[in-house]
Amino acid sequence: MNTRIKGTGCYIPSHVETNEEFGEHEFLNSDGSVFNHSNEVIIKKFSSITGIGERRYVTPEYKTSDIAYFAAERAIDNARIDKETLDYIIVAHNFGDVQHGSTQGDTLPSLAARVKNKLEIKNPKCVAYDLIFGCPGWLEGLIQAHAFIKAGLAKRCLVIGAETLSRVVDKHDRDSMIYSDGAGATVVEASNESNGILAHETASFTQEEAFFLFFGKSYKKDAADTRYIKMHGRKIYEFAITQVPKAMKACFDKTGRDIKDLKKIFIHQANEKMDEAIVDRFFRLYNTETPEKIMPMNIATLGNSSVATIPTLFDMVTRGELIGHEIKKGDCIMFASVGAGMNINAMIYEV
Repeated sequence: MNTRIKGTGCYIPSHVETNEEFGEHEFLNSDGSVFNHSNEVIIKKFSSITGIGERRYVTPEYKTSDIAYFAAERAIDNARIDKETLDYIIVAHNFGDVQHGSTQGDTLPSLAARVKNKLEIKNPKCVAYDLIFGCPGWLEGLIQAHAFIKAGLAKRCLVIGAETLSRVVDKHDRDSMIYSDGAGATVVEASNESNGILAHETASFTQEEAFFLFFGKSYKKDAADTRYIKMHGRKIYEFAITQVPKAMKACFDKTGRDIKDLKKIFIHQANEKMDEAIVDRFFRLYNTETPEKIMPMNIATLGNSSVATIPTLFDMVTRGELIGHEIKKGDCIMFASVGAGMNINAMIYEV
């Protein structure tokens, strides 16, 4: 028994926030001091490192569970299944439902329960739960769904990654320009075919690395005592380019396939230069050059939406919406992610 992807869907918010719109922000250092450079210089350097030119934010009336539901509906429609046949709904997120104008997350009831309610699924044996695993959450949800299916505990699961990071960022922190909102969903089911999930790998590094991403105060010293998403960017970069390629290789080696068989790598859209460095180092472990067009990217226009980046990217490529990239039946592809925890995971999948 194996697990294959039956359907995909995503929700991309309608509001576009360009880099230029950060021009009037008061960016500060972590100690509250003013930068020596102008915002124009800060934004230009940011764009050259991250590759982000714009990002998407949800409109005020929507929360994370709303956009998770939108993506779920599209994945279910794409899979052409009866939603009552779902055994599990797994929603990966990190901050719950955050109302517009607030930074407090709401996870009671769970977002998965809210999505199931919005889908109007009546079957009580469809179990709904949340997964908090940093940016690799959607992929870890996929790994868990695969485990349920392999164990005979499920035949069909819905895995969603959704986040509204725009509501938990400090506007005085230049890192706030990285984050965005979005949702991606995937229906997976049991299959007797040889294709599907071939291998996976997960690791958690929780010594010093545990606090590379954290909740902290605003850089504006007289701001309200509110916590926002914060990160040690340089430490994350060094950790990621060292540890993620190793996990990717450990995962791929489990398949026993030749590295030339790998057609695409769907990596978490965290930072363009970091992602490129990770993939280059991965291929270097096989003493080979990085193939052209191996890594689809949509970070330039969508930013970093955490758990939503990979399922959104995969859905776009599957639907032929990313110019220059396509996947065909029989292609061997990889999913890989890194994020808060610090957590790492990877998966090899045959289309």
